Amino acid sequence: MASRKSTTGNVPPFGEAAAWQAVGQGWRQIFGSFQNLGFSFEWHDFWLNEGLDWSRSFHPGGIEICLNLAGHGAVTDGNTKAEFTPLTAGFYRSGVPALAATRQAKEQHQFITVEFAPEFLHQHLALEKNGLHPVVREVVDGLGNDSRVAPAQRLTNAQREMIMRLRRPPVSASAQALWYQVRALDLVVEFLFQPPEGQEFFCTRQQRILRERMEKVMAILRENLVEPPSLEELARRVNSSPFYLSRMFKQEAGMTITQFLRQARMERAAELLRTGRCNVTEAAMAVGYSSLGHFSTTFQQTFGCCPGLYPLATPTQKSLKHHDDEKKVAGIEN
Repeated sequence: MASRKSTTGNVPPFGEAAAWQAVGQGWRQIFGSFQNLGFSFEWHDFWLNEGLDWSRSFHPGGIEICLNLAGHGAVTDGNTKAEFTPLTAGFYRSGVPALAATRQAKEQHQFITVEFAPEFLHQHLALEKNGLHPVVREVVDGLGNDSRVAPAQRLTNAQREMIMRLRRPPVSASAQALWYQVRALDLVVEFLFQPPEGQEFFCTRQQRILRERMEKVMAILRENLVEPPSLEELARRVNSSPFYLSRMFKQEAGMTITQFLRQARMERAAELLRTGRCNVTEAAMAVGYSSLGHFSTTFQQTFGCCPGLYPLATPTQKSLKHHDDEKKVAGIEN
């Protein structure tokens, strides 16, 4: 994308490719063009040794949705802050003063951003303004130039399935332009509308209650990796029946409680290994594995390398190392 300078001193010069230079091949455009089509889908998959300021990647004046799959990030306008934890989504408007945005160090980050130009939003939403979130309505109406942030929300299972299809569209190449435009509008409907002030749609309320219950279960499991409570105890603590909890957890999280526990254990073990706080044996015991062989097998299935080589042998790290080696051979410096 071409670089474009801001017309105000309060916003840093815009250059999206330059903003992601530090992650190398960890950033790529999936489809679209902010300038030509009015929307753009971009995929991010990278490991950070140091924190990253990603605010320079935000198109001035546009609305961006962040679909966060892994890693922790945050965006703030000084008043409202969106905390992007794994499996959350939110949106923000880049204006004046500039947004502050960070990505946490010592983590693998995976997320999709969907950028919308004001002209695209006006074209499709000008007749639907009453149901829009106030931040989006201002953009559609061409009012103001303030930076604004909407709080992040947890992704539903249906939304996660939609996100997975964005990277591998189930249509022929000739149909992809139309397919991605429809997906862009789907995301507008999913995230940029809100119920009338003081009201909450019944289905939205039910989803919120379910989401809060599932998040509580996840928190309990993360806090008790070594000796997790039984299904019956989990159900009692969230005021549910074991059968209903098991069924709804899989529907909401996209995995069983057992699968989530394994994932949480691996994520915690990876964190301990990345930071150097534990060796492999200590990390295994810290997350509830008494068998080092079982721990190593599960870790390799999760991250693609044995725990003794983590994180330098993960596919993303190997790709970045290859990219860095190529630049060194070519005599290119960062």
